[in-house]
Amino acid sequence: MDEAITHLKVPVGNEERDACLGPDGSVAHVNRVFRMLNGRWKLQILFRLFAEPSIRSSQFLRDIPGLSQKVLTAQLRDLEREGLIQRKDFQEQPPRVEYSVTEAGSNLMPVLLAMREFSRCHNPIPVRA
Repeated sequence: MDEAITHLKVPVGNEERDACLGPDGSVAHVNRVFRMLNGRWKLQILFRLFAEPSIRSSQFLRDIPGLSQKVLTAQLRDLEREGLIQRKDFQEQPPRVEYSVTEAGSNLMPVLLAMREFSRCHNPIPVRA
């Protein structure tokens, strides 16, 4: 249990600092998630998949204005490589491929919704220069 709450402490000693700031610490894990989601369209793709169990790439292109096929393919491959979505090829002609959220992707949803709520409720006071 101590390991889970190290992020609440200011890292003072070397052991606490490593638990928070070390290569396997809290900061490293959170940064990894940010890198997974880094990309202009990844969040839009994930939220569309949270809304529907499976979607074809043509549906993404209809639902997300400004998204090109080339960029969509790259973003889907990244999300698949990260294990957040899965691709199902039906081996049909014409080709039919559908994408869905994996268990890991589903586990990410409450985190993203919590971030949304934080954004809605957090109204920082503008800093004047």
